[in-house]
Amino acid sequence: MPFKGVPRGGGPGTTAGAVLLGLALAAASLTGCTTGDGARPGSAKPSAVRLPPRHAGFDYQIGGGYPPPSGVRIVSRDRSDSPAPGLYNICYVNAFQAQPQERSSWDAGLLLRDAHGRVVVDEDWNEALLDLRTPARRERIARRVQGWIDGCADKGFDAVEPDNYDSYTRSHGLLTAADATAFMRLLSRHAHARHLAVAQKNTAELAGQRARTGLDFAVAEECGQYDECDVYAEAFDDRVVDIEYTAAGLRKAVARWGARLSIVRRDVNVSRPGGKGYVRQVG
Repeated sequence: MPFKGVPRGGGPGTTAGAVLLGLALAAASLTGCTTGDGARPGSAKPSAVRLPPRHAGFDYQIGGGYPPPSGVRIVSRDRSDSPAPGLYNICYVNAFQAQPQERSSWDAGLLLRDAHGRVVVDEDWNEALLDLRTPARRERIARRVQGWIDGCADKGFDAVEPDNYDSYTRSHGLLTAADATAFMRLLSRHAHARHLAVAQKNTAELAGQRARTGLDFAVAEECGQYDECDVYAEAFDDRVVDIEYTAAGLRKAVARWGARLSIVRRDVNVSRPGGKGYVRQVG
């Protein structure tokens, strides 16, 4: 999801911390013990999935689909939308937070609450965080999200983009990186069973966990702006699509990564052509 207010997945100085945390988590994954959801690390492996092409024309259309511009080979659209014929299609799913219009449809016991019983909310988007603290809750939440993933597969998408992997960083310490990775394993295993590739959305600090979580490529917002593209490029062997929201971010991304990654600039509202504020640039 595009940033609003304070950036979600990156910011000045985050890359060093991302690498250190990633190394620490990677070391933990080598112990061979079972995970919180009962699976062994590394058990979420892709099966007959199609990966996105490297360094290909890309358009981010999660605000509503429209005919892709010339040269586009990869498109990301919301799960409520349909794939673009003949292209590599990524299905956007808000997997870790409850969107405002859907909050009332979630079991109240699956919304993360603080010590006073108040629902913990991502203030930038007014989205309630989902409670991933126990295997039982993760399984219950995953069943609903997996239903959305099934819908992506049934429509003919090639991959799924579970958003808000980094929601634990907005949980005031109630959720951990381990909670996030355990939940992601459930999603990636299910997606792979439906022959969908799975994208890591932002969260550079967990890029080193890609094998353990079963993630196949990255969808990064503003990795050029915040000097994080190298983290994703290394972890995912250049299978990275990057969305920049400023002219300066696009210039930085293209200058260093334009020959290797799939990069586009969009407006923060991800508008459709003809809409107020629509922006799309590739260089």
